[in-house]
Amino acid sequence: MNQLNSLIIEGNVTRSPVFREPAEGFKVCTIPLAVNRFYKNAKGEGVNEVSYFDVETYGKMAEVCMKNCDKGRGLRVVGRLKQNRWKSADGKTSSRISIIAEHIEFKKRVTKSEDSETDLNAIAEANCASVEDEIVLETQTDLETEEQFEEEAAVF
Repeated sequence: MNQLNSLIIEGNVTRSPVFREPAEGFKVCTIPLAVNRFYKNAKGEGVNEVSYFDVETYGKMAEVCMKNCDKGRGLRVVGRLKQNRWKSADGKTSSRISIIAEHIEFKKRVTKSEDSETDLNAIAEANCASVEDEIVLETQTDLETEEQFEEEAAVF
C-alpha cells in the first residue's frame, strides 16, 4: 500500500542550480532552496529560522529550471521527499533527504531590505495576529451558530 508523501514548500534559490545528464537523454537539475520561518521568541523578539533543501527536477522541467532559476528567485514547489542512501569507501552508511519536484511556480525575485530586524518583528507580529484573529473568528462563528440553532429549535 502506498503511503502519503506530498509537500508544498516556498523559498528562495541560494545559488545557481546544478544541471547534469547522468545518462543519454536523462536530465537532472538540482536547485538549492532556502526556506524561512519567522516567529517571536520568549523575549518577544522576531526570529528568522532558515532551513536549506535541495530540490531535484527531471526531464523538461530540469531544462526550464536551469534557464529560469538564479540566486534570489522565489519558488513554490509541489513534490515529495526522497531519501538517498549510500556506503562510503570506509563502509559507513550515509543518507540525505531531497525534494523531488512535481510542479514548480516561479515567484518574483526577493531582495533584502535595509532594516531586516524591523521586518522580522513585523512578520512575526502579523503571523501571531492572523492566528489570534482566526481563533477569535472561529469562536464568534461557533457562538453565532449555537445562538441560531437555539433560536431555530425554539420555533419547533
